[in-house]
Amino acid sequence: MRPASAILLCLIAAASAYKNPYYAPGRSVNVHLFEWKWDDIADECERFLGPRGYGGIQISPPNENIVLWTYNRPWWERYQPMSYKLVTRSGDEQQFANMLRRCNDVGVRIYVDAVINHMTGEPPENLGTAGSTAVFNQWYYPAVPYTQADFNWPPCGINGMDYVNNAWRVRNCELVGLKDLDQSLEHVREKIVDFMNDLIDLGVAGFRIDAAKHMWPEDLRIIYDRLHNLNTAHGFPANARPYIYQEVIDYGGEAVTREEYTPIGAVTEFRVGMELSNAFRGNNQLRWLTSWGPDWGLLAHSDALTFIDNHDNERGHGGGGWMLTYKEPRPYKGAIAFLLAHPYGEPQIMSSYDFLDSEVGPPMNSQGHIISPSINSDGTCGNGWICQHRWRQIYAMVAFRNAAADAGINYWWDNGSNQIAFCRGGNAFIAFNNDYWNLNQNLQTCLPAGNYCDVISGNKVGNSCQGKTVTVGNDGRAIINVGANDYDMMLAIHVGPESRL
Repeated sequence: MRPASAILLCLIAAASAYKNPYYAPGRSVNVHLFEWKWDDIADECERFLGPRGYGGIQISPPNENIVLWTYNRPWWERYQPMSYKLVTRSGDEQQFANMLRRCNDVGVRIYVDAVINHMTGEPPENLGTAGSTAVFNQWYYPAVPYTQADFNWPPCGINGMDYVNNAWRVRNCELVGLKDLDQSLEHVREKIVDFMNDLIDLGVAGFRIDAAKHMWPEDLRIIYDRLHNLNTAHGFPANARPYIYQEVIDYGGEAVTREEYTPIGAVTEFRVGMELSNAFRGNNQLRWLTSWGPDWGLLAHSDALTFIDNHDNERGHGGGGWMLTYKEPRPYKGAIAFLLAHPYGEPQIMSSYDFLDSEVGPPMNSQGHIISPSINSDGTCGNGWICQHRWRQIYAMVAFRNAAADAGINYWWDNGSNQIAFCRGGNAFIAFNNDYWNLNQNLQTCLPAGNYCDVISGNKVGNSCQGKTVTVGNDGRAIINVGANDYDMMLAIHVGPESRL
């Protein structure tokens, strides 16, 4: 009989096996390039994401989905699978594999948005992006193949109160009419595992598990444990397990909880976006962020994939409606800066396209082909793409986080209101001002003496700074100014080459 201590160690090891994103050394921060084409992602890895130190990319689902011209090809057609063929309007399997090779070569990892809970609903059309068809009223998807026997039966719907008091219906009934696969069945598990293993072998680093709360954790554990190790040919260490972060929307008071999924992988911590949006809108004082992390009722650090907004809640879906988005740029940048400056969780940022109608798909031409982002002379995007990851205030904070590395928070300062500042060990310093009066203080920066370029207000070019310059004395202190009416509400300096003059 194995001793209890050995069993406990095995359980701990199993729980943490899927919680390492295996970023390349010196990198951090995942960016969701929502609805980008594979060729465009490969280009962006080489020309921007790699050079700027980004760690990874969450991509849109790569497998065949239904084509919905009836709704003018909305974004959510990508979440209605027809098969596991790697053909979408983002590209085909060859383009997908080429993207993986090119991004991994420059140290940028790829994480797949995996839709394994369901297939389509009852769409008005019957053609997938790879040319597959289905018999929807018979639950028959011949390109997989799935038949009626592979779905939870008889079909049922989920109503609002089910989320509060009926976990069985949340996990066994159809989410908004999408045909619900039964992951307890061996045939279904085999098809899902084969799909995910094909992606791992091609070079992906892990998965976002869409609609994880609608599947039983014990079924997901079996699926995860059958996945291959990451492909060492793409620069991953031997025996590395894929990073898995599971979509579990849980603001409290529901029958299905996020804690049920943390033993098998990381979980999307939706409360982070809610709380930081609330604070940086001015509805909660920034000084309270001194205890940011699990003390706020958040998941443990290693369990949490953190973010301000995602593709659902920026549109008011998925428990959204109050999150900061690109449409409120000043507080949005402030919230993201705090997200990236603070060591809590594994952060992800959203990179959007512009929309007024929450249903609209990516910029496209009359044939339904996605229009590539154009790159403007100032480095921002055009053709309808927002590209938050190219905003100076955001990519500068990626470099900040990389420079801060594993250092903790020290020398926290606040004015008892909405002005805060803190160090990350001796590597980085940041200050925020969300008050209606100026921040002008002599503060401890923890940095070596010298001149630094504030990476928020302007880039460092050569040995000069296009923004504010901060002079740190031999005692580590500096005069810090963040005006109440400044374009940005923060100032950040660090020991990295992007900031040190």
